[in-house]
Amino acid sequence: MMTEPFVYADFWFDPLCPWAWITSRWMLEVERVRPVRTRWHVMSLAYLNLVQHGGEGLSDQYRERMEQAWGPIRICAAAAAERGDDILLPIYTALGTRFHVEQRRDAAALAEAVDELGLPSSVLDAALRTDFDDAIKASHQAGMDLVGLDVGTPIISVEGNAFFGPVVTPIPRGEAAGRLWDGVLAVTATDGFFELKRTRDRKPSFD
Repeated sequence: MMTEPFVYADFWFDPLCPWAWITSRWMLEVERVRPVRTRWHVMSLAYLNLVQHGGEGLSDQYRERMEQAWGPIRICAAAAAERGDDILLPIYTALGTRFHVEQRRDAAALAEAVDELGLPSSVLDAALRTDFDDAIKASHQAGMDLVGLDVGTPIISVEGNAFFGPVVTPIPRGEAAGRLWDGVLAVTATDGFFELKRTRDRKPSFD
């Protein structure tokens, strides 16, 4: 059992993003092998791409997907308003399991996720309302202010060190997850460090 003081990592997610989903499951693995606890926050790819970036360069298909992305993140925000921020990981897990593991992104998947957690119907109804959009934008901006506008989801901040990613597949497990965590912190905490990147050569794997 770990007896060291916990380090808190803040994690901003949009439930629609498959790469953020993998990173979020990696964070849960990190919590098993390192003295880390994660605090979850919402951000919005729809807001980032359609509003902050003005929709520039988006295909019609991707633009339609971004419009549909409002519903799930509004559900997350409504769940947090109903139950507090501790519900964000469970609702993210319920939605993400259906979206990414089961490859279901329909209205039934949303309804099942809300029902699984015993949340009221008003949380599901929030998918089609705009009353939580200001709260979503504020949370989103809090994350983006740490890293700048030329990134997406996820954003992680730990002890004043904030970064986008890591983008990885499949989900690192066990001590491999811990080693990646150690390396990411070592690199991103380096003064003046900005970027490491290589072309993705495989699709996200959710195993």
